[in-house]
Amino acid sequence: MNPRYPVYVPTKGRWDTRLTIRALDEISVPYKAVIEPQEVENYIRAGVKEQDILVLPHRDKGLVVTRNWIWNHALASGTARFWTIDDNIGGFYRLNHNLRVPIKTGTLFRVAEDFVDRFENVPIAGFQYCFFANHRKKWAPFYLNRRVYSNMLIETKACDRRGKPFRNEGFYNDDTDLCLRVLKNGYCTILFYAFLIKKMATMTIRGGMTPHYQGGGRLEMAEELAAKHPDVATITRKWGRWQHQVDYRRFRNNRPILKPDVRIANGTNEYGMVLERLRMPRGEKESALWIPS
Repeated sequence: MNPRYPVYVPTKGRWDTRLTIRALDEISVPYKAVIEPQEVENYIRAGVKEQDILVLPHRDKGLVVTRNWIWNHALASGTARFWTIDDNIGGFYRLNHNLRVPIKTGTLFRVAEDFVDRFENVPIAGFQYCFFANHRKKWAPFYLNRRVYSNMLIETKACDRRGKPFRNEGFYNDDTDLCLRVLKNGYCTILFYAFLIKKMATMTIRGGMTPHYQGGGRLEMAEELAAKHPDVATITRKWGRWQHQVDYRRFRNNRPILKPDVRIANGTNEYGMVLERLRMPRGEKESALWIPS
């Protein structure tokens, strides 16, 4: 089972790694790699199929411009929602009984889509990072009104309360800013923990936004968000580097609204997924995968 909505992967300078592209290929999820014109041949030579590529009409304008081009492309296609996934995602996991188990089917996207489509006021949703889902803690299947990074299921026609269409803004951490503007308009976001993404740490992979975070980039990133949202964002140092800190408690009263025609069945729908234990060589720890039945 694959996503109902289109999947876009903006990628720059990472034809050699292609982490997200490889991860999606492995679980047979269709996607469009969104590439600047000067890099198209590099990606094709690296193995990306030409039919899976969308060529941008611009170059070297930054990720925000590219994300907005994707948004407009999705809007023109007539789709109600779309996925945009960063190009440094190494895999997809299901959090089950506190175990982060690799998932080898695109069903996780369909589960998220069906869940979010129950509501009238959830313009943004996505999956949590693996390294934030500590296996020593108990986690709910999802949390409301948090930030969604690196993988976003976005309502194409989402607008603020004045009717102005949402778009990405700024230069750094535009996904955080977008989530905050959505929340300040009284809407909800959904951050799934039932499914996770293996996001590579920022600045550990060449290409993408890495050059912009080097030097004083991380401080500039934190300053940009704090200046735009001084009511909820501050500048701090975490893990030995500059970072922003956002207080999401202000939005705890934003509640999702079910659509009038939604009927929720009893029981658990596994969407055809089954847990398969892998036979490992002697001396290696037993492993498992979530796969389609």
